[in-house]
Amino acid sequence: MTAKFPKNFLWGGATAANQIEGAWNVDGKGVSVQDLLTGGTVEKPRHFTAKVDSSAYYPSHTASDFYHHYKEDIKLLAEMGFKTYRLSIAWTRIFPKGDEKEPNQAGIDFYHCVFQECHKYGIEPLVTISHYEVPYHLTEAYGGFTNRKVIDFFENYCRVLFEAYKDEVHLWLTFNEINTALMFGGGYIQAGVPVSDGASIFAKITKEAKQKAFQAVHNQLVASAKAVKLAHEINPENKVGCMIAGSEVYPLTPDPKDVRLAQEQMEMNNFYCGDVHVRGAYPAFAKKYWRENDIHLEIDPSDAETLKNGTVDFYSFSYYSSGAVTVHPDKQEKVSGNMSAGTKNPYLKYSDWGWSMDPEGLRIYLNQVYQRYQVPVMIVENGLGAYDKVEADGSIQDDYRIDYLRGHVQAMKEALDDGVDLIGYTPWGCIDLASASTGQMSKRYGFIYVNRHDDQTGDYSRTPKKSFYWYKKVIESNGETI
Repeated sequence: MTAKFPKNFLWGGATAANQIEGAWNVDGKGVSVQDLLTGGTVEKPRHFTAKVDSSAYYPSHTASDFYHHYKEDIKLLAEMGFKTYRLSIAWTRIFPKGDEKEPNQAGIDFYHCVFQECHKYGIEPLVTISHYEVPYHLTEAYGGFTNRKVIDFFENYCRVLFEAYKDEVHLWLTFNEINTALMFGGGYIQAGVPVSDGASIFAKITKEAKQKAFQAVHNQLVASAKAVKLAHEINPENKVGCMIAGSEVYPLTPDPKDVRLAQEQMEMNNFYCGDVHVRGAYPAFAKKYWRENDIHLEIDPSDAETLKNGTVDFYSFSYYSSGAVTVHPDKQEKVSGNMSAGTKNPYLKYSDWGWSMDPEGLRIYLNQVYQRYQVPVMIVENGLGAYDKVEADGSIQDDYRIDYLRGHVQAMKEALDDGVDLIGYTPWGCIDLASASTGQMSKRYGFIYVNRHDDQTGDYSRTPKKSFYWYKKVIESNGETI
């Protein structure tokens, strides 16, 4: 194998505002959909409450308190040698309700400080505009992205960001894991679609909810295309990517029915949104799915042109695990992981949270995506959620995390050798944060340990883990030493 990582490869890490910032009601910030989601576990999923329950724990309210630790945190990222830092902006810090005309200046100022701190160390911000945190007012008053009015609110939000940070940010992502609204939960966390009080974030989508979820995603795809066009107009140096929850799906057996089932899931899970983002139009299989599932989208006559003119500059995605499917019930052994929920793959190992660990799947996925789209590709989430133990000497010996990441970096090298135009890698939760799926602090991903626990104790102090020093060497050697 002769391929090497490009000299300008974007090594870094990723976080999301609702999972790391805390300070949920500070300096004029409004209530987001996340601020009404309780903590949970695999056995007892997070759920929505119509108002804050004083007896419940809401992870986003405190998270890792990045809001007050960002200087310390960015300094640690710089010590690892980060070239880029993927973070999100909390929409409700900029527009507390989402439908205001003028932004909250305190929110604008906060991110100015964050971006300036990044540039101080030569770190390029990669900014997600909407990462699972639609303003709750837009859910309550408009029905979230089921309502076309919200497209206009999003476009106004984007215009404010592109103008305010014109000289500070040149890499943008529109909607985080846009496809997850079609997979579970009815689109509440992803698109602000209303759900009933007490609804689980992993609730199965009913027929009525499916119609709403597909409409919301259509409106988000239109909003994303408008954002891309706007970003290019405001600053031609801007590069805008989509962000897909990537999941390689295998047939469990060579039965052609299993192969076809896996193909259908790959199409709907990965390419339904990806094709619109990159190619500018819905694929044929999407229209067939609408017809067979009685889905009727309200599509404005102008939408086709908007989607065509708003294609992204690069394709980014998250990849944690793969899934397997079969039509044979007698061959199914169930697993309870996030993307890998369903049938267990006997050839893979699984994490404490039931997620398969499959580096080879990343190489397969990278090849599929690049061959399909022929645009630069970036992995913007990848990592292992695990229980970390603080040793008597204060160290965290997370060799299991190093092993997981090493396998995926090796798979990236192999994909580069295959000819994939891979431009960056930002492992998830580079600083410990609240898990999106369970809300737990104990499900840790980071290179940096945060002293904060599920029982809301801890002083938020930061400690580099063993993986911190491993990743530093990976970056220093541009992926040659892993």
